[in-house]
Amino acid sequence: MRFLNAGARPGHPVRDRDLLLSVPNVLTLIRFLGVPLFVWLVLIQRDYAAGVLVLAVMGGTDWIDGYVARRFNQMTSLGRILDPLADRLALITVAISLVIAGIAPWWLLLALLVPDAILMAVTLRLFRWHPDLPVSVVGKVRTAALLLGTPLLLLAAAFGPQPTPATVIAWIFLTVGVLGHWIAAWNYYRAMLRKHRNLLAATPGGPDRSESSDVADDP
Repeated sequence: MRFLNAGARPGHPVRDRDLLLSVPNVLTLIRFLGVPLFVWLVLIQRDYAAGVLVLAVMGGTDWIDGYVARRFNQMTSLGRILDPLADRLALITVAISLVIAGIAPWWLLLALLVPDAILMAVTLRLFRWHPDLPVSVVGKVRTAALLLGTPLLLLAAAFGPQPTPATVIAWIFLTVGVLGHWIAAWNYYRAMLRKHRNLLAATPGGPDRSESSDVADDP
Protein backbone atom coordinates (compact mmCIF):
# COMPACT_ATOMS: atom_id res chain seq x y z
CA MET A 1 0.00 0.00 0.00
CA ARG A 2 1.28 3.46 -0.87
CA PHE A 3 1.83 5.96 1.90
CA LEU A 4 1.88 9.00 -0.38
CA ASN A 5 -1.44 9.64 -2.14
CA ALA A 6 -2.79 6.48 -0.52
CA GLY A 7 -6.30 5.64 -1.68
CA ALA A 8 -5.92 7.36 -5.04
CA ARG A 9 -7.51 5.45 -7.89
CA PRO A 10 -5.84 5.94 -11.29
CA GLY A 11 -8.39 6.74 -13.94
CA HIS A 12 -10.93 8.00 -11.40
CA PRO A 13 -10.49 11.77 -11.13
CA VAL A 14 -11.43 13.17 -7.73
CA ARG A 15 -13.17 16.53 -7.55
CA ASP A 16 -13.85 18.69 -4.55
CA ARG A 17 -17.35 18.27 -3.17
CA ASP A 18 -19.43 20.90 -1.40
CA LEU A 19 -19.62 19.12 1.93
CA LEU A 20 -19.07 20.45 5.41
CA LEU A 21 -19.45 17.21 7.35
CA SER A 22 -17.43 14.32 5.95
CA VAL A 23 -15.31 11.57 7.47
CA PRO A 24 -12.00 13.25 6.47
CA ASN A 25 -13.14 16.59 7.91
CA VAL A 26 -14.18 14.91 11.18
CA LEU A 27 -10.74 13.28 11.40
CA THR A 28 -9.14 16.66 10.78
CA LEU A 29 -11.24 18.09 13.62
CA ILE A 30 -9.87 15.35 15.87
CA ARG A 31 -6.36 16.55 15.04
CA PHE A 32 -7.34 20.08 16.05
CA LEU A 33 -8.69 18.79 19.37
CA GLY A 34 -5.53 16.78 19.94
CA VAL A 35 -3.40 19.94 20.06
CA PRO A 36 -4.61 21.34 23.43
CA LEU A 37 -4.69 17.81 24.86
CA PHE A 38 -1.03 17.36 23.93
CA VAL A 39 -0.07 20.70 25.52
CA TRP A 40 -1.89 19.76 28.74
CA LEU A 41 -0.23 16.34 28.93
CA VAL A 42 3.31 17.55 28.22
CA LEU A 43 3.45 20.91 30.00
CA ILE A 44 1.00 20.40 32.87
CA GLN A 45 0.98 16.68 33.58
CA ARG A 46 4.53 15.99 32.34
CA ASP A 47 3.18 12.71 31.01
CA TYR A 48 5.44 12.28 27.99
CA ALA A 49 4.30 8.73 27.23
CA ALA A 50 0.68 9.88 26.91
CA GLY A 51 1.87 12.79 24.78
CA VAL A 52 3.53 10.31 22.41
CA LEU A 53 0.25 8.41 22.18
CA VAL A 54 -1.64 11.60 21.29
CA LEU A 55 0.90 12.41 18.59
CA ALA A 56 0.58 8.89 17.20
CA VAL A 57 -3.19 9.27 16.97
CA MET A 58 -2.85 12.68 15.31
CA GLY A 59 -0.35 11.34 12.81
CA GLY A 60 -2.55 8.34 12.09
CA THR A 61 -5.64 10.45 11.45
CA ASP A 62 -3.59 12.65 9.11
CA TRP A 63 -2.86 9.64 6.89
CA ILE A 64 -6.33 8.08 7.24
CA ASP A 65 -8.27 11.23 6.31
CA GLY A 66 -6.24 11.59 3.10
CA TYR A 67 -6.82 7.93 2.25
CA VAL A 68 -10.57 8.12 2.86
CA ALA A 69 -10.90 11.39 0.92
CA ARG A 70 -9.20 9.95 -2.17
CA ARG A 71 -10.55 6.42 -1.97
CA PHE A 72 -14.20 7.35 -1.39
CA ASN A 73 -14.29 10.66 -3.25
CA GLN A 74 -14.83 12.76 -0.13
CA MET A 75 -12.38 15.56 -0.91
CA THR A 76 -13.91 18.93 -0.08
CA SER A 77 -12.94 22.56 -0.57
CA LEU A 78 -13.07 23.01 3.21
CA GLY A 79 -10.85 20.00 3.75
CA ARG A 80 -8.20 21.34 1.38
CA ILE A 81 -7.88 24.33 3.71
CA LEU A 82 -8.38 22.66 7.09
CA ASP A 83 -6.04 19.71 6.55
CA PRO A 84 -2.77 21.65 6.03
CA LEU A 85 -3.90 24.16 8.67
CA ALA A 86 -4.30 21.35 11.20
CA ASP A 87 -0.86 19.98 10.28
CA ARG A 88 0.77 23.38 10.69
CA LEU A 89 -0.98 24.13 13.98
CA ALA A 90 0.02 20.74 15.35
CA LEU A 91 3.65 21.00 14.30
CA ILE A 92 4.14 24.54 15.62
CA THR A 93 2.33 23.86 18.90
CA VAL A 94 4.26 20.64 19.46
CA ALA A 95 7.55 22.44 18.77
CA ILE A 96 6.65 25.25 21.20
CA SER A 97 5.69 22.70 23.86
CA LEU A 98 8.92 20.74 23.44
CA VAL A 99 11.00 23.92 23.66
CA ILE A 100 9.19 25.07 26.83
CA ALA A 101 9.62 21.59 28.33
CA GLY A 102 13.36 21.75 27.61
CA ILE A 103 13.21 18.76 25.25
CA ALA A 104 13.94 20.57 21.97
CA PRO A 105 16.23 23.56 21.23
CA TRP A 106 14.79 26.97 20.39
CA TRP A 107 16.29 26.96 16.89
CA LEU A 108 13.99 24.08 15.91
CA LEU A 109 11.01 26.32 16.61
CA LEU A 110 12.52 29.19 14.62
CA ALA A 111 13.28 26.85 11.71
CA LEU A 112 9.59 26.01 11.54
CA LEU A 113 8.18 29.46 12.26
CA VAL A 114 10.23 31.67 9.92
CA PRO A 115 9.16 30.07 6.60
CA ASP A 116 5.53 29.94 7.73
CA ALA A 117 5.58 33.60 8.78
CA ILE A 118 6.99 34.65 5.41
CA LEU A 119 4.44 32.58 3.50
CA MET A 120 1.62 33.96 5.62
CA ALA A 121 2.69 37.53 4.84
CA VAL A 122 2.92 36.77 1.12
CA THR A 123 -0.45 34.98 1.17
CA LEU A 124 -2.22 37.92 2.81
CA ARG A 125 -0.52 40.37 0.46
CA LEU A 126 -1.33 38.54 -2.76
CA PHE A 127 -4.55 36.66 -2.05
CA ARG A 128 -6.03 38.18 1.15
CA TRP A 129 -6.86 34.57 2.06
CA HIS A 130 -5.83 30.97 1.35
CA PRO A 131 -4.27 30.58 -2.14
CA ASP A 132 -5.76 27.06 -2.44
CA LEU A 133 -2.67 25.35 -3.86
CA PRO A 134 -2.13 21.58 -3.79
CA VAL A 135 0.29 20.11 -1.27
CA SER A 136 3.51 18.98 -2.95
CA VAL A 137 5.24 15.64 -2.47
CA VAL A 138 8.04 17.47 -0.63
CA GLY A 139 5.44 18.95 1.71
CA LYS A 140 3.96 15.53 2.44
CA VAL A 141 7.37 14.00 3.13
CA ARG A 142 8.24 16.99 5.33
CA THR A 143 5.09 16.57 7.40
CA ALA A 144 5.60 12.82 7.74
CA ALA A 145 9.22 13.28 8.88
CA LEU A 146 8.28 15.89 11.48
CA LEU A 147 5.33 13.84 12.72
CA LEU A 148 7.70 10.92 13.22
CA GLY A 149 10.60 12.91 14.68
CA THR A 150 8.67 14.84 17.33
CA PRO A 151 7.08 11.85 19.10
CA LEU A 152 10.40 10.00 18.97
CA LEU A 153 12.10 12.97 20.63
CA LEU A 154 9.40 13.01 23.29
CA LEU A 155 9.68 9.25 23.71
CA ALA A 156 13.43 9.57 24.21
CA ALA A 157 12.78 12.12 26.99
CA ALA A 158 10.36 9.69 28.62
CA PHE A 159 13.12 7.06 28.74
CA GLY A 160 15.29 9.24 30.94
CA PRO A 161 18.86 10.55 30.58
CA GLN A 162 19.95 11.59 27.11
CA PRO A 163 21.09 10.69 24.56
CA THR A 164 19.45 7.39 23.63
CA PRO A 165 19.12 5.58 20.28
CA ALA A 166 15.64 7.07 20.05
CA THR A 167 17.18 10.55 20.30
CA VAL A 168 19.50 9.90 17.34
CA ILE A 169 16.68 8.49 15.20
CA ALA A 170 14.42 11.39 16.18
CA TRP A 171 16.98 13.97 15.06
CA ILE A 172 17.49 12.20 11.74
CA PHE A 173 13.77 12.55 11.04
CA LEU A 174 13.67 16.11 12.37
CA THR A 175 16.63 17.17 10.21
CA VAL A 176 14.96 15.73 7.12
CA GLY A 177 11.72 17.42 8.15
CA VAL A 178 13.28 20.85 8.67
CA LEU A 179 15.15 20.73 5.35
CA GLY A 180 11.96 19.61 3.63
CA HIS A 181 10.08 22.42 5.38
CA TRP A 182 12.32 25.07 3.83
CA ILE A 183 12.30 23.44 0.39
CA ALA A 184 8.51 23.10 0.45
CA ALA A 185 8.17 26.73 1.57
CA TRP A 186 10.34 27.92 -1.32
CA ASN A 187 8.36 25.84 -3.84
CA TYR A 188 5.09 27.09 -2.37
CA TYR A 189 6.29 30.69 -2.60
CA ARG A 190 7.10 30.24 -6.30
CA ALA A 191 3.73 28.58 -6.89
CA MET A 192 1.92 31.51 -5.23
CA LEU A 193 3.73 34.00 -7.44
CA ARG A 194 2.83 31.98 -10.51
CA LYS A 195 -0.84 31.75 -9.56
CA HIS A 196 -1.01 35.45 -8.70
CA ARG A 197 0.46 36.46 -12.07
CA ASN A 198 -1.87 34.11 -13.91
CA LEU A 199 -4.85 35.58 -12.08
CA LEU A 200 -3.73 39.06 -13.03
CA ALA A 201 -3.28 37.97 -16.64
CA ALA A 202 -6.81 36.54 -16.70
CA THR A 203 -8.28 39.78 -15.33
CA PRO A 204 -9.59 42.23 -17.96
CA GLY A 205 -7.14 45.07 -18.20
CA GLY A 206 -4.46 43.05 -16.38
CA PRO A 207 -0.96 42.43 -17.66
CA ASP A 208 -0.40 40.21 -20.68
CA ARG A 209 -0.23 36.50 -19.80
CA SER A 210 3.18 36.21 -21.41
CA GLU A 211 4.56 38.31 -18.57
CA SER A 212 4.10 35.36 -16.23
CA SER A 213 6.05 32.95 -18.44
CA ASP A 214 9.27 33.57 -16.55
CA VAL A 215 7.80 32.34 -13.28
CA ALA A 216 8.84 28.85 -12.22
CA ASP A 217 6.38 25.98 -12.59
CA ASP A 218 4.35 24.81 -9.62
CA PRO A 219 6.12 22.28 -7.42
